[in-house]
Amino acid sequence: MELIELKGAVLFAQPVGEYDKRLVLLTGERGKVTAFAHGARRPNNSLMAASNPFVFGTFTLAEGRTAYTLKSADVVNFFSDLPMRQPEVYYGFYFLELASYWAQEGMECTEMVDLLYITLRALLKGHQSPDLIRSIYECRIMTVNGVFAPPETPEGMDESAWYALSFVASTSLAKLYSFGLSEKAERDFTRAVRRRLSGCVDKKLKSLAMLTLSSTQNFTE
Repeated sequence: MELIELKGAVLFAQPVGEYDKRLVLLTGERGKVTAFAHGARRPNNSLMAASNPFVFGTFTLAEGRTAYTLKSADVVNFFSDLPMRQPEVYYGFYFLELASYWAQEGMECTEMVDLLYITLRALLKGHQSPDLIRSIYECRIMTVNGVFAPPETPEGMDESAWYALSFVASTSLAKLYSFGLSEKAERDFTRAVRRRLSGCVDKKLKSLAMLTLSSTQNFTE
């Protein structure tokens, strides 16, 4: 059986049967693919740690007619701290689902994989608010998928917000999370991004409902 190596991340993991898992991977080379990790729920199985959301690495797969079989994984980052942090974990799941929405099988998704990775790192570093990180991520992932372009003029928004839209759409990923905004500028930036996003995403994202609920609970506590 011929094996292939794909670099990417685990977007989704679901128990199957008694010991297996069904995974959805975002890969740079082949886009979004489905893979089964046999025995991944058995104690001490070599695939157990790698078969969870937020795991990034190189996945060795056997290709089948309708799905792949995960044979091994060389993990770069487990992001193991993320599930223990709230509300960051809810933002993380939203970022995974939004990437899954855009990705298709057979697409070249290297930039989306890298974007997701640096976004989760920014979320854990905490140098920017999770809400600003969310808006930046939304803006850039729309840009990557060719459905967002910054306006040519400020159009009544704060000039810092207008500049930020152009910066996020064009800068290198390494510099993407390197800036802050005033309260008004962040509000205008977010409004412009969400207005465009609402016109592009034609389905309800379950993780967004969880994120909204979490934010409401944190606000009222």
